[in-house]
Amino acid sequence: MQNSPALPCDIVLFGGLGDLAQRKLIPALFQLDQFGLLHSSARILVMARKTMTTEAYKAHTLKRWQGMATSLTDEQRNDHDALEVFFSKVQYSSLDFQTPAGYEAIVDWLQARPASTNGEVGDKPVPQVYYLATPPSVYGDICCQLDRAGCISERSRIVVEKPIGHDLESSCEINEQLATFFDERQIFRIDHYLGKETVQNLIALRFANNLFASQWNHEQISHVEITVAEKVGIEGRWGYFDKAGQLKDMVQNHLLQVLCLIAMDPPAELSADCIRDEKLKVLKALRPITPNQIGTHIVTGQYTAGTVDGAHVPGYLEEDDANTHSNTETFIALKVEIDNWRWAGVPFYMRTGKRMPLKSSEIVIHFKPAPHYIFDPDQKHMLGNKLIIRLQPDEGISLRMLTKDQGLDKGMRLHEGVLELTFSEVFQSQRTQSAYERLLWEIIKGEQYLFVRRDEVANAWRWVDSLVETLAHANVKPKRYSAGSWGPVASIAMIAMDGLTWYEDA
Repeated sequence: MQNSPALPCDIVLFGGLGDLAQRKLIPALFQLDQFGLLHSSARILVMARKTMTTEAYKAHTLKRWQGMATSLTDEQRNDHDALEVFFSKVQYSSLDFQTPAGYEAIVDWLQARPASTNGEVGDKPVPQVYYLATPPSVYGDICCQLDRAGCISERSRIVVEKPIGHDLESSCEINEQLATFFDERQIFRIDHYLGKETVQNLIALRFANNLFASQWNHEQISHVEITVAEKVGIEGRWGYFDKAGQLKDMVQNHLLQVLCLIAMDPPAELSADCIRDEKLKVLKALRPITPNQIGTHIVTGQYTAGTVDGAHVPGYLEEDDANTHSNTETFIALKVEIDNWRWAGVPFYMRTGKRMPLKSSEIVIHFKPAPHYIFDPDQKHMLGNKLIIRLQPDEGISLRMLTKDQGLDKGMRLHEGVLELTFSEVFQSQRTQSAYERLLWEIIKGEQYLFVRRDEVANAWRWVDSLVETLAHANVKPKRYSAGSWGPVASIAMIAMDGLTWYEDA
Protein backbone atom coordinates (compact mmCIF):
# COMPACT_ATOMS: atom_id res chain seq x y z
CA MET A 1 0.00 0.00 0.00
CA GLN A 2 2.84 2.40 0.80
CA ASN A 3 4.18 2.39 -2.75
CA SER A 4 0.79 2.95 -4.40
CA PRO A 5 -0.01 6.38 -5.81
CA ALA A 6 -2.60 8.52 -4.09
CA LEU A 7 -6.00 8.34 -5.72
CA PRO A 8 -8.77 10.96 -5.81
CA CYS A 9 -12.25 9.94 -4.66
CA ASP A 10 -15.58 11.30 -3.50
CA ILE A 11 -16.89 9.23 -0.57
CA VAL A 12 -20.40 9.65 0.82
CA LEU A 13 -20.69 7.86 4.15
CA PHE A 14 -24.26 7.15 5.30
CA GLY A 15 -24.58 6.48 9.03
CA GLY A 16 -21.57 8.57 9.96
CA LEU A 17 -22.48 8.79 13.67
CA GLY A 18 -22.84 5.03 14.10
CA ASP A 19 -20.39 2.77 15.91
CA LEU A 20 -19.05 1.23 12.69
CA ALA A 21 -18.26 4.62 11.14
CA GLN A 22 -16.75 6.10 14.30
CA ARG A 23 -14.78 3.03 15.37
CA LYS A 24 -13.67 1.59 12.02
CA LEU A 25 -14.38 3.65 8.91
CA ILE A 26 -13.30 7.19 9.78
CA PRO A 27 -10.10 5.92 11.50
CA ALA A 28 -9.36 3.75 8.44
CA LEU A 29 -9.77 6.74 6.10
CA PHE A 30 -7.49 8.77 8.37
CA GLN A 31 -4.85 6.02 8.15
CA LEU A 32 -5.12 5.97 4.35
CA ASP A 33 -4.53 9.71 4.40
CA GLN A 34 -1.49 9.19 6.63
CA PHE A 35 -0.13 6.64 4.14
CA GLY A 36 -0.51 9.25 1.40
CA LEU A 37 -3.15 7.18 -0.38
CA LEU A 38 -5.87 9.84 -0.44
CA HIS A 39 -5.33 12.44 -3.13
CA SER A 40 -5.22 16.08 -2.05
CA SER A 41 -8.55 16.50 -3.86
CA ALA A 42 -10.21 13.53 -2.08
CA ARG A 43 -13.46 14.47 -0.32
CA ILE A 44 -15.61 12.74 2.32
CA LEU A 45 -19.26 13.66 2.92
CA VAL A 46 -20.54 12.21 6.21
CA MET A 47 -24.30 11.91 6.59
CA ALA A 48 -26.53 11.02 9.55
CA ARG A 49 -29.94 11.99 10.92
CA LYS A 50 -28.69 14.36 13.63
CA THR A 51 -28.37 18.03 12.73
CA MET A 52 -24.92 19.45 13.44
CA THR A 53 -22.17 21.47 11.77
CA THR A 54 -19.04 19.98 10.26
CA GLU A 55 -16.98 21.44 13.11
CA ALA A 56 -19.33 19.90 15.64
CA TYR A 57 -19.00 16.52 13.89
CA LYS A 58 -15.23 16.77 14.02
CA ALA A 59 -15.30 17.61 17.74
CA HIS A 60 -17.79 14.80 18.40
CA THR A 61 -15.62 12.26 16.57
CA LEU A 62 -12.37 13.30 18.25
CA LYS A 63 -14.03 13.09 21.66
CA ARG A 64 -15.37 9.59 20.97
CA TRP A 65 -11.95 8.44 19.77
CA GLN A 66 -10.43 9.26 23.15
CA GLY A 67 -12.47 6.55 24.86
CA MET A 68 -12.83 4.08 22.00
CA ALA A 69 -10.74 1.18 20.69
CA THR A 70 -9.72 2.10 17.12
CA SER A 71 -6.76 1.55 14.80
CA LEU A 72 -5.33 4.91 15.91
CA THR A 73 -2.31 5.14 18.19
CA ASP A 74 -2.21 7.58 21.10
CA GLU A 75 0.30 9.61 19.11
CA GLN A 76 -2.09 9.84 16.15
CA ARG A 77 -5.02 10.83 18.35
CA ASN A 78 -2.99 13.83 19.49
CA ASP A 79 -1.37 14.73 16.16
CA HIS A 80 -3.35 17.93 15.65
CA ASP A 81 -1.66 18.83 12.35
CA ALA A 82 -2.43 15.44 10.75
CA LEU A 83 -5.98 15.48 12.08
CA GLU A 84 -6.49 18.98 10.72
CA VAL A 85 -5.30 17.92 7.25
CA PHE A 86 -7.59 14.90 7.26
CA PHE A 87 -10.71 16.67 8.56
CA SER A 88 -10.23 19.38 5.94
CA LYS A 89 -11.42 16.69 3.51
CA VAL A 90 -14.53 15.95 5.61
CA GLN A 91 -17.91 17.66 5.43
CA TYR A 92 -21.01 16.78 7.48
CA SER A 93 -24.67 17.02 6.42
CA SER A 94 -27.87 15.80 8.09
CA LEU A 95 -30.18 13.47 6.19
CA ASP A 96 -33.30 11.37 6.70
CA PHE A 97 -32.29 8.38 4.57
CA GLN A 98 -35.83 7.52 3.48
CA THR A 99 -37.07 10.93 2.31
CA PRO A 100 -35.96 13.06 -0.68
CA ALA A 101 -35.21 16.13 1.45
CA GLY A 102 -31.50 16.24 2.12
CA TYR A 103 -30.32 14.36 -0.96
CA GLU A 104 -29.99 17.73 -2.66
CA ALA A 105 -27.00 18.28 -0.38
CA ILE A 106 -25.29 15.30 -2.04
CA VAL A 107 -26.03 16.73 -5.50
CA ASP A 108 -24.63 20.12 -4.49
CA TRP A 109 -21.58 18.51 -2.91
CA LEU A 110 -20.82 16.39 -5.97
CA GLN A 111 -21.20 19.39 -8.23
CA ALA A 112 -18.94 21.47 -5.98
CA ARG A 113 -15.85 19.58 -7.15
CA PRO A 114 -13.68 22.25 -8.83
CA ALA A 115 -14.86 22.90 -12.37
CA SER A 116 -11.31 22.68 -13.68
CA THR A 117 -11.32 18.94 -12.98
CA ASN A 118 -14.80 18.39 -14.50
CA GLY A 119 -15.22 15.35 -12.28
CA GLU A 120 -11.78 14.12 -13.29
CA VAL A 121 -8.22 14.28 -12.00
CA GLY A 122 -5.74 13.98 -14.84
CA ASP A 123 -7.50 11.85 -17.45
CA LYS A 124 -9.32 9.60 -14.94
CA PRO A 125 -12.89 10.09 -13.66
CA VAL A 126 -13.18 10.46 -9.91
CA PRO A 127 -15.03 7.50 -8.35
CA GLN A 128 -18.14 8.24 -6.33
CA VAL A 129 -18.30 5.83 -3.40
CA TYR A 130 -21.58 5.49 -1.48
CA TYR A 131 -20.85 3.58 1.75
CA LEU A 132 -24.02 2.40 3.52
CA ALA A 133 -23.06 1.96 7.18
CA THR A 134 -26.79 1.63 7.92
CA PRO A 135 -29.29 -1.15 8.64
CA PRO A 136 -29.97 -3.27 5.52
CA SER A 137 -33.65 -2.31 5.77
CA VAL A 138 -32.87 1.13 4.29
CA TYR A 139 -30.50 0.00 1.51
CA GLY A 140 -33.30 0.05 -1.07
CA ASP A 141 -34.62 3.44 0.06
CA ILE A 142 -31.16 5.04 -0.12
CA CYS A 143 -30.48 3.64 -3.58
CA CYS A 144 -33.87 4.81 -4.80
CA GLN A 145 -33.36 8.33 -3.45
CA LEU A 146 -29.84 8.52 -4.90
CA ASP A 147 -31.25 7.56 -8.28
CA ARG A 148 -34.09 10.11 -8.11
CA ALA A 149 -31.61 12.83 -7.19
CA GLY A 150 -29.43 11.95 -10.18
CA CYS A 151 -26.47 10.91 -8.04
CA ILE A 152 -25.78 7.56 -9.76
CA SER A 153 -23.45 7.38 -12.74
CA GLU A 154 -20.99 5.00 -14.41
CA ARG A 155 -18.34 5.98 -11.89
CA SER A 156 -20.57 5.32 -8.84
CA ARG A 157 -19.84 2.46 -6.44
CA ILE A 158 -22.11 1.21 -3.66
CA VAL A 159 -20.71 -0.45 -0.51
CA VAL A 160 -22.96 -2.50 1.77
CA GLU A 161 -22.24 -4.23 5.07
CA LYS A 162 -23.35 -7.65 6.18
CA PRO A 163 -25.80 -9.04 6.97
CA ILE A 164 -27.12 -9.20 3.42
CA GLY A 165 -30.55 -10.32 4.59
CA HIS A 166 -31.52 -12.83 7.25
CA ASP A 167 -32.20 -15.75 4.89
CA LEU A 168 -32.05 -16.57 1.18
CA GLU A 169 -35.31 -14.84 0.35
CA SER A 170 -34.46 -11.56 2.09
CA SER A 171 -30.89 -11.56 0.70
CA CYS A 172 -32.27 -11.97 -2.82
CA GLU A 173 -34.63 -9.06 -2.19
CA ILE A 174 -31.79 -6.80 -1.03
CA ASN A 175 -29.53 -7.83 -3.89
CA GLU A 176 -32.35 -7.21 -6.36
CA GLN A 177 -32.80 -3.70 -4.95
CA LEU A 178 -29.09 -3.02 -5.42
CA ALA A 179 -29.14 -4.50 -8.93
CA THR A 180 -31.99 -2.18 -9.93
CA PHE A 181 -29.64 0.80 -9.69
CA PHE A 182 -26.09 -0.62 -9.91
CA ASP A 183 -24.29 -3.16 -12.08
CA GLU A 184 -22.58 -6.03 -10.25
CA ARG A 185 -19.19 -4.46 -10.99
CA GLN A 186 -20.31 -1.40 -9.00
CA ILE A 187 -21.45 -3.33 -5.89
CA PHE A 188 -18.99 -4.00 -3.06
CA ARG A 189 -20.35 -6.34 -0.37
CA ILE A 190 -18.19 -6.14 2.73
CA ASP A 191 -17.04 -9.08 4.79
CA HIS A 192 -14.31 -7.50 6.89
CA TYR A 193 -12.61 -10.88 7.48
CA LEU A 194 -11.54 -10.83 3.84
CA GLY A 195 -9.56 -7.66 4.54
CA LYS A 196 -7.38 -9.29 7.20
CA GLU A 197 -3.75 -9.66 6.15
CA THR A 198 -3.58 -13.32 7.18
CA VAL A 199 -6.77 -14.24 5.33
CA GLN A 200 -5.30 -12.76 2.15
CA ASN A 201 -2.08 -14.65 2.88
CA LEU A 202 -4.01 -17.90 2.52
CA ILE A 203 -3.86 -17.38 -1.24
CA ALA A 204 -0.11 -16.69 -1.22
CA LEU A 205 0.59 -19.51 1.23
CA ARG A 206 -1.31 -22.07 -0.79
CA PHE A 207 -0.50 -21.16 -4.37
CA ALA A 208 2.99 -19.59 -4.15
CA ASN A 209 4.51 -22.43 -2.09
CA ASN A 210 4.53 -25.82 -3.76
CA LEU A 211 5.46 -27.32 -0.39
CA PHE A 212 1.82 -26.75 0.56
CA ALA A 213 0.12 -26.57 -2.84
CA SER A 214 1.13 -30.15 -3.67
CA GLN A 215 -0.10 -31.41 -0.28
CA TRP A 216 -3.42 -29.53 -0.16
CA ASN A 217 -5.84 -32.43 -0.70
CA HIS A 218 -7.50 -35.46 0.86
CA GLU A 219 -4.42 -37.62 0.33
CA GLN A 220 -2.27 -35.55 2.68
CA ILE A 221 -4.69 -33.71 5.00
CA SER A 222 -6.71 -35.62 7.61
CA HIS A 223 -8.94 -32.78 8.84
CA VAL A 224 -9.20 -29.02 9.23
CA GLU A 225 -10.31 -26.84 12.17
CA ILE A 226 -11.63 -23.29 11.93
CA THR A 227 -12.21 -21.50 15.25
CA VAL A 228 -13.51 -17.98 15.80
CA ALA A 229 -13.78 -17.38 19.54
CA GLU A 230 -15.04 -14.15 21.12
CA LYS A 231 -14.62 -13.17 24.77
CA VAL A 232 -17.40 -10.60 24.59
CA GLY A 233 -21.11 -11.18 25.00
CA ILE A 234 -23.71 -9.42 22.86
CA GLU A 235 -22.51 -5.89 23.79
CA GLY A 236 -25.96 -4.30 23.84
CA ARG A 237 -26.96 -5.81 20.48
CA TRP A 238 -29.72 -7.98 21.93
CA GLY A 239 -32.38 -6.83 19.47
CA TYR A 240 -30.26 -7.77 16.45
CA PHE A 241 -28.40 -10.79 17.80
CA ASP A 242 -31.38 -12.65 19.23
CA LYS A 243 -32.97 -12.69 15.76
CA ALA A 244 -29.76 -13.81 14.08
CA GLY A 245 -27.80 -16.04 16.43
CA GLN A 246 -24.26 -17.21 15.88
CA LEU A 247 -25.18 -19.30 12.83
CA LYS A 248 -26.45 -16.34 10.81
CA ASP A 249 -24.20 -13.71 12.37
CA MET A 250 -20.87 -15.53 11.98
CA VAL A 251 -21.10 -18.81 10.06
CA GLN A 252 -23.04 -17.52 7.04
CA ASN A 253 -20.39 -14.95 6.20
CA HIS A 254 -17.07 -14.99 8.08
CA LEU A 255 -16.55 -18.72 8.60
CA LEU A 256 -17.86 -19.79 5.20
CA GLN A 257 -15.65 -17.22 3.47
CA VAL A 258 -12.58 -18.52 5.32
CA LEU A 259 -13.63 -22.10 4.50
CA CYS A 260 -13.85 -21.18 0.81
CA LEU A 261 -10.33 -19.71 0.75
CA ILE A 262 -8.95 -22.84 2.43
CA ALA A 263 -10.80 -25.31 0.22
CA MET A 264 -11.00 -23.65 -3.21
CA ASP A 265 -9.05 -24.89 -6.22
CA PRO A 266 -6.31 -22.70 -7.72
CA PRO A 267 -7.80 -19.81 -9.74
CA ALA A 268 -6.62 -19.32 -13.32
CA GLU A 269 -5.43 -15.84 -12.36
CA LEU A 270 -5.65 -13.37 -9.49
CA SER A 271 -8.69 -11.59 -10.85
CA ALA A 272 -11.85 -10.94 -8.84
CA ASP A 273 -14.08 -13.23 -10.89
CA CYS A 274 -11.57 -16.09 -11.11
CA ILE A 275 -11.13 -16.14 -7.33
CA ARG A 276 -14.86 -15.82 -6.67
CA ASP A 277 -15.67 -18.53 -9.24
CA GLU A 278 -13.55 -20.99 -7.26
CA LYS A 279 -15.08 -19.95 -3.94
CA LEU A 280 -18.55 -20.46 -5.42
CA LYS A 281 -17.67 -24.05 -6.38
CA VAL A 282 -16.90 -24.79 -2.73
CA LEU A 283 -20.21 -23.34 -1.54
CA LYS A 284 -22.08 -25.43 -4.09
CA ALA A 285 -20.23 -28.58 -2.95
CA LEU A 286 -21.13 -28.24 0.76
CA ARG A 287 -22.98 -31.34 1.87
CA PRO A 288 -26.29 -30.60 3.66
CA ILE A 289 -26.54 -31.65 7.31
CA THR A 290 -29.56 -33.88 7.85
CA PRO A 291 -31.79 -34.22 10.97
CA ASN A 292 -30.22 -37.56 11.93
CA GLN A 293 -26.80 -35.82 12.09
CA ILE A 294 -27.75 -33.44 14.90
CA GLY A 295 -25.16 -34.03 17.62
CA THR A 296 -22.68 -35.68 15.26
CA HIS A 297 -22.40 -32.82 12.74
CA ILE A 298 -23.97 -29.83 14.50
CA VAL A 299 -24.08 -28.68 18.12
CA THR A 300 -25.52 -25.40 19.38
CA GLY A 301 -24.98 -23.74 22.74
CA GLN A 302 -25.99 -20.76 24.86
CA TYR A 303 -23.77 -19.27 27.55
CA THR A 304 -24.76 -19.08 31.18
CA ALA A 305 -23.17 -16.93 33.90
CA GLY A 306 -19.48 -17.51 34.41
CA THR A 307 -16.05 -15.94 34.69
CA VAL A 308 -14.04 -14.27 31.91
CA ASP A 309 -10.60 -12.80 32.71
CA GLY A 310 -11.31 -13.24 36.40
CA ALA A 311 -14.52 -11.18 36.29
CA HIS A 312 -18.06 -12.49 36.75
CA VAL A 313 -20.24 -12.03 33.66
CA PRO A 314 -23.99 -12.66 33.28
CA GLY A 315 -25.54 -15.41 31.21
CA TYR A 316 -27.18 -14.70 27.85
CA LEU A 317 -30.67 -14.77 29.38
CA GLU A 318 -29.52 -12.33 32.07
CA GLU A 319 -28.22 -9.66 29.65
CA ASP A 320 -29.98 -6.28 29.50
CA ASP A 321 -33.34 -6.41 27.67
CA ALA A 322 -33.09 -10.19 27.39
CA ASN A 323 -35.98 -12.45 26.51
CA THR A 324 -35.62 -15.02 29.27
CA HIS A 325 -37.22 -17.72 27.11
CA SER A 326 -34.90 -17.26 24.13
CA ASN A 327 -33.42 -20.35 22.46
CA THR A 328 -31.01 -18.38 20.26
CA GLU A 329 -27.59 -20.00 20.01
CA THR A 330 -24.49 -18.07 21.10
CA PHE A 331 -22.22 -20.99 20.11
CA ILE A 332 -22.23 -23.40 17.23
CA ALA A 333 -19.92 -26.24 16.20
CA LEU A 334 -20.19 -27.92 12.82
CA LYS A 335 -18.66 -30.87 11.02
CA VAL A 336 -18.71 -29.82 7.38
CA GLU A 337 -18.03 -32.08 4.41
CA ILE A 338 -17.26 -30.98 0.86
CA ASP A 339 -18.36 -33.24 -1.97
CA ASN A 340 -15.57 -32.90 -4.53
CA TRP A 341 -12.43 -34.74 -5.58
CA ARG A 342 -9.98 -32.60 -3.60
CA TRP A 343 -11.69 -32.94 -0.21
CA ALA A 344 -13.51 -36.30 -0.31
CA GLY A 345 -13.47 -37.76 3.20
CA VAL A 346 -11.84 -34.72 4.86
CA PRO A 347 -13.99 -33.21 7.63
CA PHE A 348 -13.85 -29.46 8.31
CA TYR A 349 -14.67 -28.75 11.96
CA MET A 350 -15.89 -25.20 12.51
CA ARG A 351 -16.88 -23.54 15.76
CA THR A 352 -17.63 -20.03 16.87
CA GLY A 353 -19.03 -18.66 20.09
CA LYS A 354 -19.35 -15.78 22.49
CA ARG A 355 -17.99 -15.64 26.04
CA MET A 356 -15.09 -17.94 25.20
CA PRO A 357 -11.90 -17.96 27.34
CA LEU A 358 -10.06 -15.74 24.86
CA LYS A 359 -10.44 -13.84 21.62
CA SER A 360 -8.95 -15.98 18.89
CA SER A 361 -9.45 -16.74 15.24
CA GLU A 362 -7.33 -19.50 13.80
CA ILE A 363 -7.20 -22.25 11.22
CA VAL A 364 -5.47 -25.56 11.96
CA ILE A 365 -4.56 -27.84 9.04
CA HIS A 366 -3.85 -31.37 10.28
CA PHE A 367 -1.62 -33.35 7.91
CA LYS A 368 -1.75 -37.12 7.83
CA PRO A 369 1.13 -39.00 9.52
CA ALA A 370 3.71 -40.99 7.59
CA PRO A 371 2.30 -44.39 6.58
CA HIS A 372 5.04 -46.38 8.39
CA TYR A 373 6.19 -45.50 11.92
CA ILE A 374 9.69 -46.51 13.12
CA PHE A 375 10.14 -44.48 16.32
CA ASP A 376 9.21 -44.99 20.00
CA PRO A 377 5.69 -46.52 20.16
CA ASP A 378 4.90 -44.30 23.17
CA GLN A 379 5.27 -41.21 20.98
CA LYS A 380 3.09 -42.33 18.09
CA HIS A 381 0.34 -39.92 19.21
CA MET A 382 2.64 -37.01 18.26
CA LEU A 383 2.54 -37.87 14.56
CA GLY A 384 0.99 -35.53 12.02
CA ASN A 385 2.26 -32.05 11.23
CA LYS A 386 0.01 -29.10 11.94
CA LEU A 387 -0.09 -25.82 10.04
CA ILE A 388 -1.62 -23.14 12.27
CA ILE A 389 -2.81 -19.89 10.67
CA ARG A 390 -3.68 -17.20 13.21
CA LEU A 391 -6.07 -14.50 12.02
CA GLN A 392 -6.21 -12.69 15.37
CA PRO A 393 -5.02 -11.45 17.75
CA ASP A 394 -1.36 -12.11 16.80
CA GLU A 395 -1.51 -12.59 13.04
CA GLY A 396 0.93 -15.19 11.83
CA ILE A 397 1.63 -18.72 10.65
CA SER A 398 3.33 -21.61 12.45
CA LEU A 399 4.21 -25.14 11.38
CA ARG A 400 4.49 -27.80 14.06
CA MET A 401 6.95 -30.53 13.12
CA LEU A 402 8.93 -33.33 14.75
CA THR A 403 12.70 -33.44 15.23
CA LYS A 404 15.07 -35.55 17.32
CA ASP A 405 15.25 -34.50 20.95
CA GLN A 406 18.67 -33.15 21.99
CA GLY A 407 20.98 -35.01 24.39
CA LEU A 408 23.12 -38.16 24.54
CA ASP A 409 20.55 -39.88 26.70
CA LYS A 410 17.61 -39.16 24.42
CA GLY A 411 18.31 -41.73 21.74
CA MET A 412 15.83 -41.21 18.89
CA ARG A 413 13.17 -39.67 21.09
CA LEU A 414 11.06 -37.14 19.19
CA HIS A 415 10.55 -33.51 20.04
CA GLU A 416 7.81 -31.26 18.66
CA GLY A 417 9.19 -27.93 17.46
CA VAL A 418 7.64 -24.91 15.82
CA LEU A 419 8.60 -22.95 12.72
CA GLU A 420 7.08 -19.56 13.48
CA LEU A 421 6.19 -16.57 11.31
CA THR A 422 4.66 -13.77 13.38
CA PHE A 423 3.86 -10.78 11.20
CA SER A 424 4.46 -8.17 13.91
CA GLU A 425 7.97 -9.50 14.44
CA VAL A 426 8.93 -10.10 10.81
CA PHE A 427 7.60 -6.76 9.59
CA GLN A 428 8.70 -4.69 12.57
CA SER A 429 9.21 -1.53 10.54
CA GLN A 430 5.74 -1.72 9.06
CA ARG A 431 2.38 -1.22 10.66
CA THR A 432 -0.16 -3.94 9.84
CA GLN A 433 -3.14 -2.30 8.18
CA SER A 434 -6.59 -2.89 9.61
CA ALA A 435 -9.08 -4.86 7.53
CA TYR A 436 -11.13 -1.77 6.76
CA GLU A 437 -8.09 0.16 5.54
CA ARG A 438 -7.39 -2.56 2.99
CA LEU A 439 -11.03 -2.84 1.96
CA LEU A 440 -11.52 0.92 1.56
CA TRP A 441 -8.36 1.12 -0.51
CA GLU A 442 -9.58 -1.66 -2.82
CA ILE A 443 -12.94 0.11 -3.17
CA ILE A 444 -11.24 3.35 -4.15
CA LYS A 445 -9.18 1.44 -6.73
CA GLY A 446 -12.28 -0.39 -7.94
CA GLU A 447 -10.86 -3.88 -7.26
CA GLN A 448 -13.48 -6.47 -6.20
CA TYR A 449 -11.49 -9.61 -5.32
CA LEU A 450 -11.90 -9.05 -1.56
CA PHE A 451 -15.67 -8.60 -1.84
CA VAL A 452 -18.52 -11.08 -2.02
CA ARG A 453 -20.38 -11.65 -5.27
CA ARG A 454 -24.15 -11.99 -5.41
CA ASP A 455 -24.16 -15.70 -6.23
CA GLU A 456 -21.81 -16.35 -3.29
CA VAL A 457 -24.28 -14.69 -0.92
CA ALA A 458 -27.16 -16.74 -2.34
CA ASN A 459 -25.40 -20.10 -2.08
CA ALA A 460 -24.11 -19.39 1.43
CA TRP A 461 -27.65 -18.54 2.56
CA ARG A 462 -29.07 -21.60 0.78
CA TRP A 463 -26.81 -23.90 2.83
CA VAL A 464 -27.37 -22.00 6.10
CA ASP A 465 -31.14 -21.95 5.55
CA SER A 466 -31.08 -25.74 5.32
CA LEU A 467 -29.33 -25.86 8.73
CA VAL A 468 -31.88 -23.48 10.25
CA GLU A 469 -34.71 -25.63 8.89
CA THR A 470 -33.09 -28.82 10.18
CA LEU A 471 -32.69 -27.40 13.70
CA ALA A 472 -36.20 -25.92 13.74
CA HIS A 473 -37.82 -29.12 12.48
CA ALA A 474 -36.09 -31.12 15.22
CA ASN A 475 -36.96 -28.44 17.81
CA VAL A 476 -33.32 -28.36 18.96
CA LYS A 477 -32.60 -26.36 22.11
CA PRO A 478 -29.06 -25.02 22.61
CA LYS A 479 -26.87 -26.77 25.19
CA ARG A 480 -25.78 -24.66 28.14
CA TYR A 481 -22.13 -23.75 28.69
CA SER A 482 -20.49 -21.54 31.28
CA ALA A 483 -19.11 -18.20 30.15
CA GLY A 484 -15.32 -18.51 30.02
CA SER A 485 -15.40 -22.12 28.75
CA TRP A 486 -14.88 -23.54 25.25
CA GLY A 487 -18.55 -24.26 24.71
CA PRO A 488 -20.87 -27.13 25.59
CA VAL A 489 -19.45 -30.57 26.33
CA ALA A 490 -21.45 -31.86 23.34
CA SER A 491 -19.11 -29.98 20.98
CA ILE A 492 -16.16 -31.88 22.44
CA ALA A 493 -18.08 -35.14 22.12
CA MET A 494 -18.87 -34.33 18.48
CA ILE A 495 -15.23 -34.28 17.43
CA ALA A 496 -14.30 -37.06 19.87
CA MET A 497 -16.64 -39.42 17.99
CA ASP A 498 -14.08 -39.26 15.17
CA GLY A 499 -11.19 -39.97 17.55
CA LEU A 500 -10.04 -36.33 17.53
CA THR A 501 -9.85 -33.32 19.88
CA TRP A 502 -10.09 -29.60 19.32
CA TYR A 503 -6.62 -28.13 18.97
CA GLU A 504 -6.42 -26.33 22.32
CA ASP A 505 -7.31 -29.61 24.05
CA ALA A 506 -4.63 -31.60 22.24
